[in-house]
Amino acid sequence: MIWIMAGLLFAAASIAINYQVKFVMHRSGNGAVQQLGAISVGQPAPDFTLEDLSGHPVTLSSYRNQKVVLMDFWATWCGPCRMAMPDLQTLADKFKDGNFEILSLNQGESADQVRDFLQRRKYTFHALLDPGSAVGNQFGVQAIPTLVLVDKKGVVQFIRIGYAENEDNLWKLVTKLTKE
Repeated sequence: MIWIMAGLLFAAASIAINYQVKFVMHRSGNGAVQQLGAISVGQPAPDFTLEDLSGHPVTLSSYRNQKVVLMDFWATWCGPCRMAMPDLQTLADKFKDGNFEILSLNQGESADQVRDFLQRRKYTFHALLDPGSAVGNQFGVQAIPTLVLVDKKGVVQFIRIGYAENEDNLWKLVTKLTKE
């Protein structure tokens, strides 16, 4: 009986999240929103420190005054996350010699699982581990993929929830911010 209740609760939560992502958050057509939990476009991004796949700590504020940072909250099991990754790799390749960094914040998976996934697909962006989704929760992430773009001053400039086939707006904004 408890498994049936758990299953029904899971199904209801899945439907609610699906509705939120597909209909409420995508009214703008590309998933871009002005606010995500406690963070808003135009406000400073909360600082955090997570370990990368080599076990080295990475702190968001260490990029301040140096690089524009695109944070991608994702998981290997997430279909839309997987669909977005080739575009993220193209973006990383285009700006690899500049002042731009993608921090790929995996939500809740092991280092071995993430490393294997990225290596098999030859993705080179900087992967960080958020094992308990503490940083995801700090940023108000309720659905993945979620992208948060932070300028060199540490201010949130763009938030997108879900996968978007057209990345033109994001590319234009990254181009503009990296030139500042």
